[in-house]
Amino acid sequence: MVAIVDGGSTKCDWVILDDFKKVFLKTETIGFNPNNIAANLIVPEIEKNASLSSVKNSITKVFFYGSGCGIPANKEIIETELLKFFNKATITVKEDLTAAAYAAYNGKPAIVCILGTGSNSCYFDGNQVKIQLPSLGFLIGDEGSGSAIGKQLVRRFFMQKLPLDLHLEFENTYHLTIDEALRNMYHNSRPNAYLADFNKFVVERKEHPYFQKMVYEEMKNFFEYQVIPYQEAQASEINFIGSIAYYYEPILRSVATEFNLNVGHVVQKPIESLVDYHIQYIL
Repeated sequence: MVAIVDGGSTKCDWVILDDFKKVFLKTETIGFNPNNIAANLIVPEIEKNASLSSVKNSITKVFFYGSGCGIPANKEIIETELLKFFNKATITVKEDLTAAAYAAYNGKPAIVCILGTGSNSCYFDGNQVKIQLPSLGFLIGDEGSGSAIGKQLVRRFFMQKLPLDLHLEFENTYHLTIDEALRNMYHNSRPNAYLADFNKFVVERKEHPYFQKMVYEEMKNFFEYQVIPYQEAQASEINFIGSIAYYYEPILRSVATEFNLNVGHVVQKPIESLVDYHIQYIL
């Protein structure tokens, strides 16, 4: 059996293929971004999943594509921890951008962007993944992401920048105190996922003019930092992977139009396309 994993910062989507390359199992765990979770918590989290525990001895190959795995040291952490659980398997770990490139591939070169809890971009010509720009994480990077939008929302709430209607709705929804917010941002093992969770509030009110402008500005940041620097940007289709791209697709396309760029397709969850790519090109 083969395990294919799309590992975001918030959650991992797992698909197990049987010996005939047919889907045997689909499941989820929390995200395993090594920048945000202690290595010794990874195996216990996988063990909580009864489905994975039931097949672990039958898995011969694991393909894990994860947030934070573009750094060699982080890649090694994930390899080591996965091998402890899938001790009969060959483990292959690559960054999440490779998974996005595979999932978005439709036979022609394209710029591929991730907009989920975090954000990133690359250029994929069908063979090589070109990563021109680094991922700086949620503290100083991740433009346009769920954590960036959540950070904007929380900051504007406490600094009393939200319109009164949104301020009151936020207050009544979360009853959030500054002490609680700071504790979760600075002492939570996954602060980026904590901030990204506030994005639900924005999505539910995404037609509000204030949020339309706020998200538009955040998407402009993403294009300016993560897309326009690619020399291929003007001539290539730009494809997006991730829930944030999916939820705000009209705004995303509007920003692209402002920059005279061509957005191709937007995929909310790449795991199925990623599995198809493996069946066709890798396995």
